[in-house]
Amino acid sequence: MEYFVAQSSIVRRIWGTSDTVLFIFAGAAAEFALNKAVDWLYFTGRLPADPLGRLFSTVDYSRRILFSDQAGAERAIASIAAIHGAVEASRGQRIPDWAYRDVLYLLIAYSIRAFELLERPLTPAECGEIVTVFGQVGRGLGIPDLPVSYPAWQADRARHLATDLELSACTTDLYRQYRKHLGGPRYWLLRGVQGLVCPPTVRRQLGLGTGAWLRPALAFYRATKQLAVSQWLKNAMLPTEYAARIRALDEVPALARPAAAPVAYPPPAPEAPVASCQ
Repeated sequence: MEYFVAQSSIVRRIWGTSDTVLFIFAGAAAEFALNKAVDWLYFTGRLPADPLGRLFSTVDYSRRILFSDQAGAERAIASIAAIHGAVEASRGQRIPDWAYRDVLYLLIAYSIRAFELLERPLTPAECGEIVTVFGQVGRGLGIPDLPVSYPAWQADRARHLATDLELSACTTDLYRQYRKHLGGPRYWLLRGVQGLVCPPTVRRQLGLGTGAWLRPALAFYRATKQLAVSQWLKNAMLPTEYAARIRALDEVPALARPAAAPVAYPPPAPEAPVASCQ
C-alpha cells in the first residue's frame, strides 16, 4: 500500500499522539483568532457556536490525510476543497490565497513547536520533511506559491506573521467563546499553553505571557508521560466529555490500517451565513 505520508515520517510521530496534537491546536486556536481572514471562520457560524467540536473536526481531517493511503488522502483533500468551495459560493467571494497559506503555515509551525516542547529538538532535515508533507496537502488544495524548502518557508512565515495578524472584534468574541466552552480554569490553562507554543508577535497581541508558570509542570510531564499519573495535563485541558476523543488521538486512524474499507465523504451541508463577529 502506498501511503500519503511514509510510515517512518516524523510527521506521523508528531500527529500520532494526543499530547502534541493538543499543543498544536492550542497554538492554532490563538493564531486563528488573530488572522485578518478570521471572518471566514465566522461566516458559517459553526466556529463560535462550537469551537471545541470544530477543533476535533479539523484534527480528524488532518489525521485522515496524514495517515491515509494515497487515494484516501486525495479523497479527504478533495472533500476539504469542496467544503471551502461551498462556503465561497455562499458568500460570493474567494478565500484569499494568503489566508490558505496562513493556515497551512501555522500547522507547520505548531507541529514543530509542539514536538520540540514535548519531545526534543528537530533536525533541519525533519523540519524540511514537515514542510514537504504539508506542501503536498497545500498543492492538493490548489494553494499557489508554496515554499519548497524549510528556509524558504521560514522566510515566508515571518512575512505572514508581520502582515496578516491583527486584534479584531472576531478575536475578542472567539476568546469569549473559548472561555464559555472551557470554563475559567481550563481557559487559563489554554492561555498558558498558548504562551508556551506561540511566537512573540502572537503572544504580544493576545497578552498571553510566556507560559513560564507551566514549565515546571511540563518538565514533570515529559519525565513521566508514560505513566498514568502524567495524563492529568491533557485530560485537564478539555472538559470530561471529550476524554474519549482525546484518547482516540493516540490510536492509528482507521484509514491508515491496511484492511480499512473506503470511506465515503459526504458533500458539505448547507450552512446559514453569519455576517459579522459579535
